[in-house]
Amino acid sequence: MALENLDKALENELLTLQDEGRAKPPERIIIGYRAPVGDHGPRYLLKGETQQFLRMNSNSYLSLSNHPELIAAADKATHDCGVGPGAVRFIDGTYNYHIELEKRIAQFVDKPAAKIFNSAYTSNCGLALTIGSKKTHWIGDQLNHNSIIRAMRIAGVPSGNKGIYAHNDMDDLQRCLDSVGEDIERVIVIFDGIFSMRGDYAPIDEILKITTHYNDKFCEGVITVVDDSHGIGAYGATGRGTPEFSGGEPDIIIGTFGKAFGVNGGFIAASKTVTEAARQKADTYIYTNPLSVADCAAATKALDICDSNEGLQVLDNLRLRTRQFRKGLDELGLESIPGPHPVVPLMVRNTAKTHGLVKHLFNNGILVVGLTFPVVPKGDETIRFQVNGAHTETDINYALSTLSTFKI
Repeated sequence: MALENLDKALENELLTLQDEGRAKPPERIIIGYRAPVGDHGPRYLLKGETQQFLRMNSNSYLSLSNHPELIAAADKATHDCGVGPGAVRFIDGTYNYHIELEKRIAQFVDKPAAKIFNSAYTSNCGLALTIGSKKTHWIGDQLNHNSIIRAMRIAGVPSGNKGIYAHNDMDDLQRCLDSVGEDIERVIVIFDGIFSMRGDYAPIDEILKITTHYNDKFCEGVITVVDDSHGIGAYGATGRGTPEFSGGEPDIIIGTFGKAFGVNGGFIAASKTVTEAARQKADTYIYTNPLSVADCAAATKALDICDSNEGLQVLDNLRLRTRQFRKGLDELGLESIPGPHPVVPLMVRNTAKTHGLVKHLFNNGILVVGLTFPVVPKGDETIRFQVNGAHTETDINYALSTLSTFKI
């Protein structure tokens, strides 16, 4: 009976979401993958659909999820140790594959140590629980990811101990730093490396120039943290992410294996002391089972591929296809937000047209994500395209040709 009453209450909440236009549509179900053939990149099969689909809504920027070496590594690890760890890390749930991945990702981002989590989301939450205190002040970008915002709430950061600066506005960041109370001992400046809905990036070099001047004001300094989930692996000359691209090295890097590396999981990379403190203090690390050894082995192999000639070639193709797509949008007279990242937003600026274009693309075998009011303000309606390393010149031309047949 109690659950029946709860169901009624939740049904009303779900109806409200639908009435407000915030309810998510039914989830499409992928039932198959088709490897690249000829001048076409990979295609996907959906339940209930007969045609194959070009995915332009995937975070797998390097298209490594189906790489045979990742699959073989995951298979070997599973046969070595089983499909699950059987316990949390501190109760003999740590396997050699966890340790190898932590060493490998720390090396990749050039930090002394790293600690892996089940996701970048839980990594952000774990970091906030680790380095927060009653005398810590948090400052974040206006467009930070939900996981950063939620992390502050989980860590119990009071409203008086946080500030928000206008997106990528360095003058406003300085204003936030100037307004920090004198009783504060440490300041955390936290920001996305790549802003996932826009494809633009944090000017880390400029952020560091500003924050350095405030270190002596606080006895424990100003700590810079970047969540580079959309940058790591897919951005910068060698895929080291936004720090490599922008020329600035933050104190702590949060990242994921679930985007460019094509696997699963997240990490904190920092000093050995910070990562040990996370092991001791972060609830999202302590009280949940870790990644499977299959995830760890596959992610380690992905990092090895990224550092190989093959990886550099994929990264180069990703840049070429991104430039091709962005140039094509310009030639069609369509509006985007400039930048070299493979997240390419198409500014439609109309809800009905956004829905119509998403349907048009779907009918022509292209998967994309549309963002409409009230999820975004009126006039900011957008379709987010994501270019992947296995996309071909033919694929991008087909997407542009399909766009050209719809009047925005």
